[in-house]
Amino acid sequence: MILTELHLHHFRNYQDLTVHFNPGVNVLIGHNAQGKTNMLEAIYVLSLTKSHRTSNDHELINWQEKSALISGTVEKSIGKIPLELQFSSKGKKAKVNHLEQARLSQYVGQLNAILFAPEDLSLVKGSPALRRHFMDREFSQMSSKYLYNAGQYRTLLRQKNKYLKQLKYKQQTDRVLLGVLSDQLAAFGAEVIIARQHFLKHLEGWAADLHQEISLNKESLRLEYVNQLKVNDDTTVEEAYQALFKLYQDNEQREIEQGTTIYGPHRDDIRFLVNNKNMQAFGSQGQQRTTALSVKLAEIDLMKEQTGEYPLLLLDDVLSELDTIRQTHLLTAIQNKVQTFLTTTSLSDVARQLINEPTIFEIEHGTLNKEEVK
Repeated sequence: MILTELHLHHFRNYQDLTVHFNPGVNVLIGHNAQGKTNMLEAIYVLSLTKSHRTSNDHELINWQEKSALISGTVEKSIGKIPLELQFSSKGKKAKVNHLEQARLSQYVGQLNAILFAPEDLSLVKGSPALRRHFMDREFSQMSSKYLYNAGQYRTLLRQKNKYLKQLKYKQQTDRVLLGVLSDQLAAFGAEVIIARQHFLKHLEGWAADLHQEISLNKESLRLEYVNQLKVNDDTTVEEAYQALFKLYQDNEQREIEQGTTIYGPHRDDIRFLVNNKNMQAFGSQGQQRTTALSVKLAEIDLMKEQTGEYPLLLLDDVLSELDTIRQTHLLTAIQNKVQTFLTTTSLSDVARQLINEPTIFEIEHGTLNKEEVK
């Protein structure tokens, strides 16, 4: 999967820009606040229809304008596909092959991208919410079914929590509706839980090999899916549904008293174990970073395995956060494998030696100049 062309119109600090990319490594270089991350964000938005930096789409539009557009051409094994996203006060519209999509879920998956930013190095030591977001963001690109089920679960969870608060404060008294909401929530929750178990098992296989290589065969990595149902590889969706619905039934009064849903995939987590030691609690910063790097790189192979296409890799100023050894492993792993977009204020000697024929774009005040690489 290659993004051959990108066009931005009134997006952030870009007024009107068309750029053609190298199928290998594209380096976006420049001082801070010039538009490097905005360019990377545009590619990410074109992939997932939403930003990793803000939940307010209006912030993507240049402050002097009323609408913005991102479009691009993706080259896949099946041919070239034009993609387009329009943002305005009326919302956003997505087009594939110039045809408007009725739902954004029909659009996601046309262009897959993995973002690796400095904050992703906190994947191990950060909050459980960060790891749940990681699962939803990445697995949704690999499976339209996961995207749909996770979206339905979030919608029902909001509805159920709202109703639980109404019951708590005696604004409602009918528990039949609560039972219906719990039943529906359990059905979608079970689908999400089993899919996460499946994807994490496959991710572990790829990450374990990478981690062993980076640690020079001194460490072995395991990923453990932490959930309230204690599912395993043999658990069916029906079994997960029955177990989750029973938890809702048995704890109905408790949930009313607390005014919130206390069971389900919105409480799940991932445990990273290196040589059977919990990295979140006992890992050194170096071990935590190696683990995060292994997992992020493993996503590339997992996405290829699940979709048949390699994703784009977006590296947002992450090289400056890695030491020479980890920089070397990162750049070696992606070489001649995946189209990469890398932002940096300056390219390190390590990167210059390891990146094979990069295309370098100098960015200044929202304009791009292609640098001739000797």
